[in-house]
Amino acid sequence: MKFKLDENFGTRTQQLFLAAGHDVSTVGKQGLCGCPDRRLFEVCGRESRCLVSLDIDFGDVTRFPPARSAGIVVLRLPRNPTLEILESLIAAFLRALSDRPLTGRLWMVEPGRIRVHQTEAELNLPE
Repeated sequence: MKFKLDENFGTRTQQLFLAAGHDVSTVGKQGLCGCPDRRLFEVCGRESRCLVSLDIDFGDVTRFPPARSAGIVVLRLPRNPTLEILESLIAAFLRALSDRPLTGRLWMVEPGRIRVHQTEAELNLPE
């Protein structure tokens, strides 16, 4: 899969994705650090890359509709995060990729669970 890592991830995180066989680009290498969230969302869409971020703003499905993306992954760290916790969340996410579709969805990855946002069509809600 193709991923774009937001500016809050370093080379060690990038290596985890590469080791799992994924195509990884970073916000830093593209000179997008500090750009508006909307622009980053649009760049990821044009590149067909799933955005991976710690920024919970990307969890707002009204501003950043997952259906218009290659996927959005928001890692939710506890108050006192460690590198070990971050790496465990990434490992859990990478393992879960084989079980669930990512394209067009929002995944919220937290310690002990992964929540996947579902559309009304997926829930079979009456219109």
